[in-house]
Amino acid sequence: MNDLRNIAILAHVDAGKTTLSERILFTAAEIRRPGDVEDGLATMDYLAEEKKRGITIEAGIAHFIWRKIWFNFIDTPGHIDFGAEVDSALSAAESAVLVVSASSGVETQTLSAWRKLKSHSLRTFIFINKLDNIDYSLDETLIGIEESFGVRPVLLSIPEYRDGKLVSVLDVLSKTRLVHNEEGREIPEKFLPNEEPEILKKYYAEAVDFASSVDDSILEKVLNEQTISSIELVHALEKLASSEDYVLCYAGSAKKNFSVRSLMTSLSLFAASPKALNKSELGFVFRLRYFHQSGEVALFRAHTDILAEQFPAGFEFFRMRGNLLLPVTELRQGDIYALRSPLVLELGDVLSLSGEKLRCALDFSGHYQPLLQTHLECLSKDDFSKTQKAIATLVRTDPSFKVEYQEELGNWIIHTVGEVQLEVFLSRLQREFHCNVSAGEPEVSFLEELVEPVKKFENKCQLGPFSATVLFSIKKLQETLKNEVKCYGINETLSSVVADAILHCVENGVLGKGKLCGCLLEFEFKETPEDIPVSVVQKVCVDAFKLAVLSKNVRVLEPIMEIFAECPASYAGTLTGDIHFRQGKILSIAGDGNIHSFYAEVPLRKLFGYATAVRSISKGTAIYSMRFLEYREMLST
Repeated sequence: MNDLRNIAILAHVDAGKTTLSERILFTAAEIRRPGDVEDGLATMDYLAEEKKRGITIEAGIAHFIWRKIWFNFIDTPGHIDFGAEVDSALSAAESAVLVVSASSGVETQTLSAWRKLKSHSLRTFIFINKLDNIDYSLDETLIGIEESFGVRPVLLSIPEYRDGKLVSVLDVLSKTRLVHNEEGREIPEKFLPNEEPEILKKYYAEAVDFASSVDDSILEKVLNEQTISSIELVHALEKLASSEDYVLCYAGSAKKNFSVRSLMTSLSLFAASPKALNKSELGFVFRLRYFHQSGEVALFRAHTDILAEQFPAGFEFFRMRGNLLLPVTELRQGDIYALRSPLVLELGDVLSLSGEKLRCALDFSGHYQPLLQTHLECLSKDDFSKTQKAIATLVRTDPSFKVEYQEELGNWIIHTVGEVQLEVFLSRLQREFHCNVSAGEPEVSFLEELVEPVKKFENKCQLGPFSATVLFSIKKLQETLKNEVKCYGINETLSSVVADAILHCVENGVLGKGKLCGCLLEFEFKETPEDIPVSVVQKVCVDAFKLAVLSKNVRVLEPIMEIFAECPASYAGTLTGDIHFRQGKILSIAGDGNIHSFYAEVPLRKLFGYATAVRSISKGTAIYSMRFLEYREMLST
């Protein structure tokens, strides 16, 4: 597997991640010309919603060869609403490229992406983007990386300017200048003796200095004032790349295609190879996709080498090229494919060589907190079955969705992470599945929380000849979003029945505002006969819950969002005033007189339509991002 690399690419929204992906494919000659996100022509953004919004929604897969190495390149979403896409994509990669915009520095979602990468133990490379604008500071961005990520950046490519324009890049490792050929691809130019720019010598010496901290042979040569060759430096940089204390960085412009070649060469040299996998397994499903023409397919990572005649019956494997599926006749261990099978597959399914499900390798439970809920109904009785199937398909492809079907009303409640995810969900229902549906206005998903624990409350129930007595109590758990049910004095089967009934009550809450959370609910039964009916056990417990938990002992929690906004100074007052109008609180303010930025925390219920408001207030010049901060007691409406 030394000739195979699986690379994910992450970034904050608008940092240039998909643009960089396009230039990588262009440099590798995988595409004839790179598409631009702004024009809706990005190769890897194939969904209609991606082209319309100019954002990545589903992780796209591209394959290419560079320096005799096969790359699987995974372009992940940058928007916070699609975090599940990122997490599942990272499960199939060993290395990653994190794009940092020099215009904005390390933003909230950039920091979040870095933490994700570290939690997945992925070897990470940084591409500092948008340096075609000479006003953006490379040095400030490097300082921001060091301060925010707690690592030393090792810069391996340096932009060069002429008359205020980015015209070339100095590649530190090869000691060459990268310029464009007639096709717009980067090509190296060697320097004549004694013509190397001083800044190139400076960063080469700095790379050697960093390398000496992890490589004794380099250190010995440095101490003896001996020259370090590029080949020697390559071996030492591999140790730096795998270190937790350093990160290899490349500075340039994705849009202008500068420094892309330096990044790709380093990925071929320093990106991690796939780890040894269990060859007795076929592989595992790390994403599910739905294509309008092809139906459902799974993104699949192979665990073994296998030829087509050994594929399980009914299984078809493909390479993905945008939304095109190209059949393959063999699988390679560690490689990534699209799979179409007769099975109903789930995220994380590990399959045997014969195609049977062995276990689930991914656990998304509790990772995502849906903050919005929306009522959805089918407008045509004839469409009901089709709509129900379409909803089930989309929910299965994204574990951050949650759906409740209200049988008595004949509609659904859709729980989503945010407004963008909801809008995409509804648009795909109508555009791709042709479902005639109507959605209500999104509402915030509140939570309910006990103010004080409930001490032992005794409840009795008599149904015919059977009676039951239970002592009921509730303790508060440290984990706010979790609930547990424990039963004493009854068998395991009845305990399970009680747990299901009580968790259903808890889901509906006490005040009707949201789910009651953070509770350990304990039921202690007294002298319960072995043949007691399930209905008696359920009733005595449900009644105990309803009688013991009083509304005055419950408070409502609401989601609070952290917002980072940046705008021209002339709009700063109006934009911060809008935050106060939305019951928000400004946490910090920064600026240089030209650009104003701030962090704020605002209740989510006050942020509906915020994107439109920001565009209107700033005449389209402001940018913002938000992330979920915490649940907090709702003091007023």
